[in-house]
Amino acid sequence: MKIIVSAGGTGGHIYPALAIINKFKEKEKNLDILYIGTHNRMEKDIIPKNNIKYEELVIYGLNKGYFIRNIKNIGYLKKAYQKCLQIMQEFKPDVVIGVGGYVTMPVILAASKLKIKTFIHEQNSIPGKANKLLSKKANIVFTSFPKSREYFSKKTKCIYSGNPSGDNVLSLKPYQKEDFGFSNSKPLIVITTGSLGSSSVNDRLVEFLKLSNNAFYNVLFITGERNYDEFIKHNKFSKNIKVIPYLDNLAALFKTSELVISRAGASTISELLMSETPAILIPSPNVANNHQYYNAKELYDNGLSLMIEENNLDGQKLYNEVKSLLSKNNKLYANMKVNLKNYEKKQASDIIYNEVKEVLANVK
Repeated sequence: MKIIVSAGGTGGHIYPALAIINKFKEKEKNLDILYIGTHNRMEKDIIPKNNIKYEELVIYGLNKGYFIRNIKNIGYLKKAYQKCLQIMQEFKPDVVIGVGGYVTMPVILAASKLKIKTFIHEQNSIPGKANKLLSKKANIVFTSFPKSREYFSKKTKCIYSGNPSGDNVLSLKPYQKEDFGFSNSKPLIVITTGSLGSSSVNDRLVEFLKLSNNAFYNVLFITGERNYDEFIKHNKFSKNIKVIPYLDNLAALFKTSELVISRAGASTISELLMSETPAILIPSPNVANNHQYYNAKELYDNGLSLMIEENNLDGQKLYNEVKSLLSKNNKLYANMKVNLKNYEKKQASDIIYNEVKEVLANVK
């Protein structure tokens, strides 16, 4: 089997794509994979390190208010489309899978033009513009949230698969609290705002951390690499609070934690759901379609997490909320744990693989 996978720009697109690729590798003995990404975003480094063939496109997203730049970008899009046609005519894939980011636009359009079976995965509760447009060309659109179905045409075949990023969580060996110098006897709170972090959220959390000095719980605060030096330079805390810049394999840490405070990216949410970890979500307001708010709202509405919008984030109020949640016999926390346990856990990569195989089996 030959497949092309395309995703780019952020880990929220790239890591689900890798999870799908790994499932195909597991299931298909004679598999030939080609990944199409951008020339200047993080996938250009991540994908080759995973020993996957890589083709790059020079392409940029369109931005409102930048008329001249958008004209240039349309030119790049046309060239990228022509390059994709050439790549596919030479590689001859059986399947093309788009997993998000503007780089998927010329890839899926070229595959559709060549009558190749195409599939899309949408990570967020509200689909991006590219996926809404490309869904008309796809054989199947897979979604991370059931509610996403309403944003696509009724003619589009949508399947609620869940997010592939969460697939490996169940088999992960969890970190131990002792790995960070913490006692097992105290609850652990993990705070993370993404690999780069958020200086605006970090600043708002200082008061919470100071109030948490010598509290009955421990805190591991992950600042993000670009914010760590400045943050640690100006802030000192008691022994129950550790500050680090970055940590690989956060999902393994979630399994050890009693509570997570984080942004509401799709991959993070899938890992929280699979690890059954209660969370307080602070959606980023600086994303397309405000999708993190709707990601978080989906969990909040189902009693799976709490949500605080960034402009309402206050250190004292957060401290009061955390203190209450982690107190003995807190009903809200107990209900979240029950709801998370009962939440339907999808093995997304298996679902995607099986559906792709079924479509191919029906090709005459």
